[in-house]
Amino acid sequence: MRRLEVRFGRAAVVDALRAEAQSVRARLADAPEPDADRETIARRIESSVARRLPAALSPALRPVINATGVIVHTNLGRAPLGAPAVERLAAVAGYSNLEYDLDRGGRGSRAVHARALLQRLTGAEDAAVVNNNAAAVLLAVAALATGREVLISRGELVEIGGGFRIPDVLRQSGARLREVGTTNRTRVADYAAAISDRSALILRVHPSNFRIEGFTERPPLAALTALGRQFDLPVVEDLGSGNLLDRSAWGDGARGWDEPGVGASVQAGVAVCCFSGDKLLGGPQAGILVGRRDYLRPIRRHPLMRALRADKLAYAALEATLLEHATGRAVRSVPVLAMIRATVDALDARARRIAAGLTGAAGLTLTVGAGESTIGGGTTPGLTLPSRVLRVRVDGCGADGLEALLRGAAPPVIARIERDEVVLDLRTVPPGEDDTLSAVLARIASGGAAG
Repeated sequence: MRRLEVRFGRAAVVDALRAEAQSVRARLADAPEPDADRETIARRIESSVARRLPAALSPALRPVINATGVIVHTNLGRAPLGAPAVERLAAVAGYSNLEYDLDRGGRGSRAVHARALLQRLTGAEDAAVVNNNAAAVLLAVAALATGREVLISRGELVEIGGGFRIPDVLRQSGARLREVGTTNRTRVADYAAAISDRSALILRVHPSNFRIEGFTERPPLAALTALGRQFDLPVVEDLGSGNLLDRSAWGDGARGWDEPGVGASVQAGVAVCCFSGDKLLGGPQAGILVGRRDYLRPIRRHPLMRALRADKLAYAALEATLLEHATGRAVRSVPVLAMIRATVDALDARARRIAAGLTGAAGLTLTVGAGESTIGGGTTPGLTLPSRVLRVRVDGCGADGLEALLRGAAPPVIARIERDEVVLDLRTVPPGEDDTLSAVLARIASGGAAG
Protein backbone atom coordinates (compact mmCIF):
# COMPACT_ATOMS: atom_id res chain seq x y z
CA MET A 1 0.00 0.00 0.00
CA ARG A 2 2.92 2.37 0.66
CA ARG A 3 4.26 1.74 -2.84
CA LEU A 4 0.82 2.42 -4.30
CA GLU A 5 0.64 5.62 -2.24
CA VAL A 6 3.90 6.86 -3.77
CA ARG A 7 2.59 6.11 -7.25
CA PHE A 8 -1.03 7.23 -7.02
CA GLY A 9 -1.23 9.49 -3.96
CA ARG A 10 -2.62 8.96 -0.46
CA ALA A 11 -6.17 10.11 -1.21
CA ALA A 12 -6.63 7.67 -4.10
CA VAL A 13 -5.29 4.74 -2.08
CA VAL A 14 -7.48 5.52 0.93
CA ASP A 15 -10.57 5.85 -1.27
CA ALA A 16 -9.79 2.55 -2.98
CA LEU A 17 -9.28 0.78 0.37
CA ARG A 18 -12.56 2.09 1.71
CA ALA A 19 -14.45 1.08 -1.43
CA GLU A 20 -12.96 -2.41 -1.45
CA ALA A 21 -13.55 -2.86 2.29
CA GLN A 22 -17.19 -1.91 1.81
CA SER A 23 -17.46 -4.40 -1.06
CA VAL A 24 -15.97 -7.18 1.10
CA ARG A 25 -18.38 -6.38 3.96
CA ALA A 26 -21.32 -6.67 1.56
CA ARG A 27 -20.09 -10.01 0.21
CA LEU A 28 -19.50 -11.42 3.71
CA ALA A 29 -22.96 -10.29 4.81
CA ASP A 30 -24.47 -12.28 1.93
CA ALA A 31 -22.12 -15.27 2.25
CA PRO A 32 -20.32 -15.45 5.63
CA GLU A 33 -16.91 -17.16 5.78
CA PRO A 34 -16.50 -18.45 9.35
CA ASP A 35 -12.95 -19.69 8.70
CA ALA A 36 -11.68 -16.37 7.26
CA ASP A 37 -9.63 -14.42 9.84
CA ARG A 38 -8.96 -10.69 9.83
CA GLU A 39 -5.50 -11.11 8.29
CA THR A 40 -6.85 -13.13 5.36
CA ILE A 41 -9.56 -10.56 4.65
CA ALA A 42 -7.09 -7.67 4.93
CA ARG A 43 -4.76 -9.30 2.42
CA ARG A 44 -7.70 -9.91 0.12
CA ILE A 45 -8.57 -6.21 0.25
CA GLU A 46 -4.96 -5.18 -0.36
CA SER A 47 -4.60 -7.58 -3.28
CA SER A 48 -7.75 -6.32 -4.94
CA VAL A 49 -6.71 -2.67 -4.53
CA ALA A 50 -3.26 -3.45 -5.95
CA ARG A 51 -4.90 -4.90 -9.06
CA ARG A 52 -7.64 -2.36 -9.60
CA LEU A 53 -5.99 0.95 -8.67
CA PRO A 54 -3.41 0.95 -11.50
CA ALA A 55 -6.14 0.13 -14.01
CA ALA A 56 -8.43 2.85 -12.67
CA LEU A 57 -5.79 5.61 -12.63
CA SER A 58 -3.62 4.68 -15.60
CA PRO A 59 -3.84 6.98 -18.65
CA ALA A 60 -6.61 5.97 -21.03
CA LEU A 61 -4.46 6.93 -24.03
CA ARG A 62 -1.81 4.24 -24.46
CA PRO A 63 0.80 3.37 -27.07
CA VAL A 64 0.05 0.28 -29.18
CA ILE A 65 1.85 -1.75 -31.83
CA ASN A 66 0.00 -1.40 -35.13
CA ALA A 67 0.28 -4.73 -36.95
CA THR A 68 -2.90 -4.25 -39.01
CA GLY A 69 -1.16 -3.22 -42.22
CA VAL A 70 -3.17 0.03 -42.37
CA ILE A 71 -0.54 2.78 -42.32
CA VAL A 72 -2.66 5.86 -41.62
CA HIS A 73 -5.02 4.15 -39.18
CA THR A 74 -7.64 6.60 -37.95
CA ASN A 75 -8.54 4.51 -34.91
CA LEU A 76 -4.87 4.22 -33.91
CA GLY A 77 -4.00 7.91 -34.09
CA ARG A 78 -3.34 8.21 -37.84
CA ALA A 79 0.24 9.20 -38.66
CA PRO A 80 2.91 8.19 -36.13
CA LEU A 81 5.29 11.08 -35.56
CA GLY A 82 8.93 10.81 -36.52
CA ALA A 83 11.84 11.35 -34.13
CA PRO A 84 12.43 15.00 -35.21
CA ALA A 85 8.80 15.88 -34.43
CA VAL A 86 8.89 14.09 -31.06
CA GLU A 87 12.10 15.90 -30.12
CA ARG A 88 10.58 19.23 -31.11
CA LEU A 89 7.48 18.53 -29.01
CA ALA A 90 9.65 18.04 -25.94
CA ALA A 91 11.68 21.16 -26.72
CA VAL A 92 8.67 23.52 -26.71
CA ALA A 93 6.51 21.74 -24.13
CA GLY A 94 7.36 24.43 -21.61
CA TYR A 95 7.30 28.14 -22.38
CA SER A 96 7.75 29.15 -26.03
CA ASN A 97 7.39 32.16 -28.29
CA LEU A 98 3.99 30.95 -29.54
CA GLU A 99 2.56 34.48 -29.61
CA TYR A 100 5.62 36.55 -28.71
CA ASP A 101 7.76 38.50 -31.16
CA LEU A 102 11.35 38.00 -30.05
CA ASP A 103 12.63 40.77 -32.35
CA ARG A 104 10.23 43.47 -31.15
CA GLY A 105 9.90 42.24 -27.58
CA GLY A 106 6.09 42.30 -27.65
CA ARG A 107 2.96 40.38 -28.57
CA GLY A 108 3.21 38.37 -31.77
CA SER A 109 1.01 36.05 -33.79
CA ARG A 110 0.97 32.26 -33.85
CA ALA A 111 0.03 32.48 -37.53
CA VAL A 112 3.70 33.01 -38.46
CA HIS A 113 4.69 29.51 -37.37
CA ALA A 114 4.97 27.00 -40.23
CA ARG A 115 3.97 29.66 -42.76
CA ALA A 116 7.36 30.04 -44.43
CA LEU A 117 7.86 26.28 -44.73
CA LEU A 118 4.37 25.79 -46.20
CA GLN A 119 4.97 28.57 -48.71
CA ARG A 120 8.29 27.00 -49.71
CA LEU A 121 6.88 23.47 -50.06
CA THR A 122 3.64 24.32 -51.88
CA GLY A 123 4.46 27.50 -53.82
CA ALA A 124 1.49 29.27 -52.21
CA GLU A 125 1.47 32.96 -51.33
CA ASP A 126 0.17 32.40 -47.80
CA ALA A 127 -0.80 29.70 -45.31
CA ALA A 128 -2.77 29.13 -42.11
CA VAL A 129 -3.11 26.22 -39.68
CA VAL A 130 -6.13 25.01 -37.67
CA ASN A 131 -6.86 21.84 -35.69
CA ASN A 132 -8.01 19.50 -38.49
CA ASN A 133 -8.99 19.48 -42.14
CA ALA A 134 -12.76 19.54 -41.52
CA ALA A 135 -12.15 22.73 -39.54
CA ALA A 136 -10.08 24.14 -42.41
CA VAL A 137 -12.90 23.60 -44.90
CA LEU A 138 -15.50 24.94 -42.48
CA LEU A 139 -13.42 28.06 -41.80
CA ALA A 140 -12.69 28.72 -45.48
CA VAL A 141 -16.35 28.52 -46.46
CA ALA A 142 -17.51 30.52 -43.42
CA ALA A 143 -15.02 33.30 -44.17
CA LEU A 144 -15.65 33.45 -47.92
CA ALA A 145 -19.27 32.38 -48.48
CA THR A 146 -21.54 32.90 -45.45
CA GLY A 147 -25.06 33.71 -46.63
CA ARG A 148 -24.24 32.93 -50.25
CA GLU A 149 -24.05 29.87 -52.50
CA VAL A 150 -21.25 27.32 -52.75
CA LEU A 151 -21.21 25.34 -55.99
CA ILE A 152 -20.26 21.67 -55.59
CA SER A 153 -20.58 18.56 -57.75
CA ARG A 154 -23.10 15.94 -56.60
CA GLY A 155 -20.34 13.36 -56.97
CA GLU A 156 -18.29 15.14 -54.28
CA LEU A 157 -20.85 15.26 -51.46
CA VAL A 158 -18.85 12.70 -49.52
CA GLU A 159 -19.07 11.29 -46.03
CA ILE A 160 -15.82 11.38 -44.07
CA GLY A 161 -14.87 9.37 -40.98
CA GLY A 162 -17.17 9.08 -37.98
CA GLY A 163 -20.33 9.68 -40.02
CA PHE A 164 -19.58 13.35 -40.70
CA ARG A 165 -20.73 14.51 -44.12
CA ILE A 166 -19.47 17.39 -46.23
CA PRO A 167 -22.98 18.91 -46.56
CA ASP A 168 -23.41 18.84 -42.77
CA VAL A 169 -20.01 20.38 -42.13
CA LEU A 170 -20.60 23.15 -44.65
CA ARG A 171 -24.11 23.85 -43.44
CA GLN A 172 -22.58 25.04 -40.17
CA SER A 173 -20.68 27.69 -42.11
CA GLY A 174 -23.87 29.56 -42.96
CA ALA A 175 -23.39 29.03 -46.70
CA ARG A 176 -25.97 27.45 -49.00
CA LEU A 177 -24.92 24.46 -51.09
CA ARG A 178 -25.76 24.50 -54.79
CA GLU A 179 -25.37 21.01 -56.25
CA VAL A 180 -24.33 20.71 -59.88
CA GLY A 181 -23.97 17.82 -62.32
CA THR A 182 -24.74 14.21 -61.45
CA THR A 183 -23.20 11.59 -59.18
CA ASN A 184 -21.01 10.12 -61.91
CA ARG A 185 -20.64 12.95 -64.45
CA THR A 186 -20.06 16.65 -63.89
CA ARG A 187 -18.77 19.06 -66.54
CA VAL A 188 -17.47 22.62 -66.45
CA ALA A 189 -20.70 23.64 -68.20
CA ASP A 190 -22.69 22.40 -65.19
CA TYR A 191 -20.81 24.79 -62.92
CA ALA A 192 -21.15 27.66 -65.42
CA ALA A 193 -24.91 27.16 -65.70
CA ALA A 194 -25.33 27.40 -61.93
CA ILE A 195 -23.35 30.62 -61.43
CA SER A 196 -25.43 33.63 -60.41
CA ASP A 197 -25.07 36.80 -58.38
CA ARG A 198 -25.67 34.62 -55.31
CA SER A 199 -22.57 32.51 -55.98
CA ALA A 200 -19.61 32.97 -53.61
CA LEU A 201 -17.21 30.19 -54.54
CA ILE A 202 -16.71 26.82 -56.23
CA LEU A 203 -15.83 23.97 -53.90
CA ARG A 204 -13.95 20.95 -55.20
CA VAL A 205 -13.68 17.91 -52.91
CA HIS A 206 -11.15 15.19 -53.65
CA PRO A 207 -12.81 11.74 -53.42
CA SER A 208 -10.15 10.48 -51.04
CA ASN A 209 -12.02 7.57 -49.44
CA PHE A 210 -13.96 6.10 -52.38
CA ARG A 211 -13.65 5.55 -56.11
CA ILE A 212 -16.25 5.83 -58.86
CA GLU A 213 -15.45 3.84 -61.99
CA GLY A 214 -17.12 3.33 -65.34
CA PHE A 215 -19.16 6.02 -67.07
CA THR A 216 -17.65 9.01 -65.24
CA GLU A 217 -16.46 12.51 -65.96
CA ARG A 218 -14.89 15.18 -63.80
CA PRO A 219 -13.45 18.47 -65.10
CA PRO A 220 -9.70 19.03 -64.69
CA LEU A 221 -8.84 21.39 -61.88
CA ALA A 222 -7.24 23.87 -64.30
CA ALA A 223 -10.50 24.09 -66.26
CA LEU A 224 -12.41 24.78 -63.07
CA THR A 225 -10.03 27.55 -61.97
CA ALA A 226 -10.23 29.08 -65.44
CA LEU A 227 -14.01 29.22 -65.04
CA GLY A 228 -13.54 30.80 -61.63
CA ARG A 229 -11.32 33.52 -63.10
CA GLN A 230 -13.87 34.16 -65.85
CA PHE A 231 -16.62 34.83 -63.30
CA ASP A 232 -14.36 36.19 -60.54
CA LEU A 233 -15.21 33.22 -58.26
CA PRO A 234 -12.55 31.62 -56.05
CA VAL A 235 -12.07 27.85 -56.25
CA VAL A 236 -11.55 26.24 -52.83
CA GLU A 237 -10.25 22.67 -52.89
CA ASP A 238 -10.59 20.12 -50.09
CA LEU A 239 -7.62 17.96 -51.02
CA GLY A 240 -7.58 15.94 -47.81
CA SER A 241 -4.43 13.87 -47.87
CA GLY A 242 -1.68 16.51 -47.95
CA ASN A 243 0.70 14.89 -50.43
CA LEU A 244 3.81 17.06 -50.74
CA LEU A 245 5.91 14.64 -52.81
CA ASP A 246 6.26 13.94 -56.50
CA ARG A 247 4.93 10.55 -57.58
CA SER A 248 8.48 9.31 -58.25
CA ALA A 249 9.45 9.88 -54.61
CA TRP A 250 6.99 7.28 -53.30
CA GLY A 251 8.94 4.31 -54.62
CA ASP A 252 7.80 1.08 -56.25
CA GLY A 253 5.17 0.34 -53.60
CA ALA A 254 2.95 3.20 -54.77
CA ARG A 255 2.80 2.30 -58.44
CA GLY A 256 -0.57 2.95 -59.98
CA TRP A 257 -1.84 5.54 -57.56
CA ASP A 258 -3.10 8.97 -58.56
CA GLU A 259 -3.10 10.87 -55.27
CA PRO A 260 -2.84 14.57 -56.22
CA GLY A 261 -0.19 16.86 -54.79
CA VAL A 262 -0.75 20.15 -52.99
CA GLY A 263 1.77 21.97 -55.18
CA ALA A 264 -0.08 20.92 -58.33
CA SER A 265 -3.32 22.36 -56.97
CA VAL A 266 -1.63 25.66 -56.17
CA GLN A 267 -0.10 25.78 -59.66
CA ALA A 268 -3.54 25.05 -61.16
CA GLY A 269 -4.77 28.30 -59.62
CA VAL A 270 -6.95 27.39 -56.65
CA ALA A 271 -7.64 30.29 -54.31
CA VAL A 272 -7.43 28.07 -51.21
CA CYS A 273 -6.33 24.45 -50.82
CA CYS A 274 -7.20 22.62 -47.59
CA PHE A 275 -5.51 19.40 -46.44
CA SER A 276 -4.59 17.35 -43.37
CA GLY A 277 -1.33 17.36 -41.48
CA ASP A 278 -1.65 13.76 -40.26
CA LYS A 279 -2.14 11.81 -43.49
CA LEU A 280 0.39 11.66 -46.31
CA LEU A 281 2.22 14.68 -44.93
CA GLY A 282 3.02 12.43 -41.95
CA GLY A 283 2.73 15.01 -39.17
CA PRO A 284 0.33 15.85 -36.31
CA GLN A 285 -3.41 16.32 -36.55
CA ALA A 286 -3.89 19.68 -38.21
CA GLY A 287 -5.88 21.38 -40.93
CA ILE A 288 -3.73 23.38 -43.32
CA LEU A 289 -4.89 26.10 -45.70
CA VAL A 290 -2.60 27.42 -48.43
CA GLY A 291 -3.33 29.73 -51.31
CA ARG A 292 -3.66 33.35 -52.34
CA ARG A 293 -2.94 36.04 -49.79
CA ASP A 294 -6.13 38.01 -50.50
CA TYR A 295 -8.23 34.97 -49.54
CA LEU A 296 -6.12 33.76 -46.60
CA ARG A 297 -6.31 37.19 -44.95
CA PRO A 298 -10.10 37.12 -44.25
CA ILE A 299 -9.81 33.47 -43.22
CA ARG A 300 -7.25 34.30 -40.51
CA ARG A 301 -9.36 37.25 -39.32
CA HIS A 302 -12.61 35.27 -39.05
CA PRO A 303 -13.94 34.76 -35.46
CA LEU A 304 -13.94 30.97 -35.94
CA MET A 305 -10.16 31.06 -36.31
CA ARG A 306 -9.72 31.41 -32.57
CA ALA A 307 -12.01 28.47 -31.85
CA LEU A 308 -10.29 26.24 -34.42
CA ARG A 309 -6.65 27.31 -34.09
CA ALA A 310 -3.82 24.87 -33.46
CA ASP A 311 -1.85 24.79 -30.20
CA LYS A 312 1.91 25.04 -29.68
CA LEU A 313 2.44 21.26 -29.71
CA ALA A 314 0.72 20.89 -33.08
CA TYR A 315 2.79 23.73 -34.51
CA ALA A 316 5.99 22.21 -33.11
CA ALA A 317 5.38 18.77 -34.59
CA LEU A 318 4.14 20.24 -37.88
CA GLU A 319 7.15 22.51 -38.34
CA ALA A 320 9.56 19.66 -37.58
CA THR A 321 7.79 17.40 -40.10
CA LEU A 322 7.70 20.13 -42.75
CA LEU A 323 11.41 20.73 -42.24
CA GLU A 324 12.06 17.05 -43.00
CA HIS A 325 10.15 17.51 -46.26
CA ALA A 326 12.00 20.72 -47.10
CA THR A 327 15.42 19.10 -46.60
CA GLY A 328 14.57 15.93 -48.54
CA ARG A 329 14.88 13.68 -45.49
CA ALA A 330 11.16 12.95 -45.13
CA VAL A 331 11.14 9.73 -47.16
CA ARG A 332 13.40 8.22 -44.49
CA SER A 333 12.56 10.12 -41.29
CA VAL A 334 8.75 10.48 -41.53
CA PRO A 335 7.27 7.08 -40.54
CA VAL A 336 4.29 7.16 -42.91
CA LEU A 337 6.53 7.76 -45.90
CA ALA A 338 9.12 5.22 -44.76
CA MET A 339 6.38 2.58 -44.32
CA ILE A 340 4.97 3.21 -47.80
CA ARG A 341 8.44 2.96 -49.34
CA ALA A 342 9.51 -0.14 -47.39
CA THR A 343 10.47 -2.96 -49.78
CA VAL A 344 9.04 -6.46 -49.63
CA ASP A 345 12.57 -7.86 -49.28
CA ALA A 346 13.22 -5.76 -46.18
CA LEU A 347 9.89 -6.75 -44.64
CA ASP A 348 10.55 -10.42 -45.44
CA ALA A 349 13.94 -10.33 -43.73
CA ARG A 350 12.43 -8.83 -40.58
CA ALA A 351 9.59 -11.36 -40.51
CA ARG A 352 12.01 -14.28 -40.83
CA ARG A 353 14.25 -12.84 -38.13
CA ILE A 354 11.33 -12.65 -35.69
CA ALA A 355 10.15 -16.15 -36.59
CA ALA A 356 13.64 -17.61 -36.17
CA GLY A 357 14.04 -15.95 -32.77
CA LEU A 358 10.86 -17.62 -31.49
CA THR A 359 11.50 -21.10 -32.90
CA GLY A 360 11.85 -22.57 -29.41
CA ALA A 361 8.66 -21.03 -27.97
CA ALA A 362 6.48 -24.02 -27.06
CA GLY A 363 2.98 -23.95 -28.52
CA LEU A 364 3.73 -21.00 -30.83
CA THR A 365 3.74 -21.36 -34.61
CA LEU A 366 4.82 -18.47 -36.83
CA THR A 367 4.59 -18.67 -40.62
CA VAL A 368 5.99 -15.98 -42.91
CA GLY A 369 3.75 -15.23 -45.87
CA ALA A 370 2.69 -12.67 -48.45
CA GLY A 371 0.12 -10.03 -47.53
CA GLU A 372 -1.32 -6.72 -48.61
CA SER A 373 -1.18 -3.41 -46.76
CA THR A 374 -3.19 -0.26 -47.34
CA ILE A 375 -2.33 3.40 -46.79
CA GLY A 376 -5.71 4.17 -45.19
CA GLY A 377 -6.80 7.39 -43.51
CA GLY A 378 -9.07 8.38 -46.38
CA THR A 379 -6.29 8.28 -48.97
CA THR A 380 -5.55 6.25 -52.12
CA PRO A 381 -8.81 4.23 -52.16
CA GLY A 382 -8.43 0.80 -53.72
CA LEU A 383 -4.61 0.88 -53.65
CA THR A 384 -2.80 -1.96 -51.86
CA LEU A 385 0.89 -2.44 -51.16
CA PRO A 386 2.53 -5.89 -51.25
CA SER A 387 3.80 -6.82 -47.81
CA ARG A 388 5.10 -9.64 -45.62
CA VAL A 389 3.13 -10.92 -42.66
CA LEU A 390 3.50 -13.30 -39.75
CA ARG A 391 0.64 -15.78 -39.44
CA VAL A 392 0.35 -16.66 -35.76
CA ARG A 393 -1.04 -19.75 -34.06
CA VAL A 394 -0.98 -20.68 -30.40
CA ASP A 395 -1.90 -24.19 -29.32
CA GLY A 396 -5.34 -24.38 -27.71
CA CYS A 397 -6.25 -20.80 -28.70
CA GLY A 398 -8.56 -19.82 -31.56
CA ALA A 399 -8.06 -16.77 -33.75
CA ASP A 400 -10.55 -14.60 -31.85
CA GLY A 401 -9.05 -15.56 -28.50
CA LEU A 402 -5.49 -14.92 -29.69
CA GLU A 403 -6.44 -11.56 -31.16
CA ALA A 404 -7.96 -10.63 -27.79
CA LEU A 405 -4.79 -11.76 -25.96
CA LEU A 406 -2.70 -9.56 -28.23
CA ARG A 407 -4.97 -6.58 -27.55
CA GLY A 408 -4.65 -7.22 -23.81
CA ALA A 409 -0.86 -7.44 -23.86
CA ALA A 410 1.56 -4.83 -22.62
CA PRO A 411 1.94 -3.07 -24.95
CA PRO A 412 -1.26 -3.97 -26.85
CA VAL A 413 -0.70 -5.44 -30.30
CA ILE A 414 -3.46 -4.68 -32.81
CA ALA A 415 -3.66 -7.44 -35.44
CA ARG A 416 -6.09 -8.54 -38.11
CA ILE A 417 -7.78 -11.89 -38.76
CA GLU A 418 -7.77 -13.49 -42.20
CA ARG A 419 -9.39 -16.83 -42.91
CA ASP A 420 -9.60 -17.64 -39.20
CA GLU A 421 -5.92 -16.90 -38.67
CA VAL A 422 -4.23 -14.03 -36.81
CA VAL A 423 -2.00 -11.98 -39.09
CA LEU A 424 0.69 -9.46 -38.12
CA ASP A 425 1.63 -7.15 -41.00
CA LEU A 426 5.17 -5.83 -40.50
CA ARG A 427 4.79 -2.88 -42.88
CA THR A 428 3.11 -0.90 -40.08
CA VAL A 429 5.41 -2.13 -37.30
CA PRO A 430 8.48 0.13 -37.02
CA PRO A 431 11.69 -1.92 -37.05
CA GLY A 432 12.50 -0.63 -33.58
CA GLU A 433 9.44 -2.47 -32.22
CA ASP A 434 10.41 -5.92 -33.54
CA ASP A 435 11.96 -7.01 -30.24
CA THR A 436 8.94 -5.79 -28.27
CA LEU A 437 6.60 -7.67 -30.59
CA SER A 438 8.69 -10.82 -30.17
CA ALA A 439 8.55 -10.49 -26.38
CA VAL A 440 4.75 -10.17 -26.43
CA LEU A 441 4.41 -13.27 -28.58
CA ALA A 442 6.74 -15.22 -26.30
CA ARG A 443 4.75 -14.21 -23.19
CA ILE A 444 1.46 -15.19 -24.81
CA ALA A 445 2.87 -18.57 -25.83
CA SER A 446 4.02 -19.16 -22.26
CA GLY A 447 0.58 -18.31 -20.92
CA GLY A 448 0.89 -14.66 -19.84
CA ALA A 449 -0.12 -11.69 -21.94
CA ALA A 450 0.78 -8.97 -19.45
CA GLY A 451 4.25 -7.56 -19.26
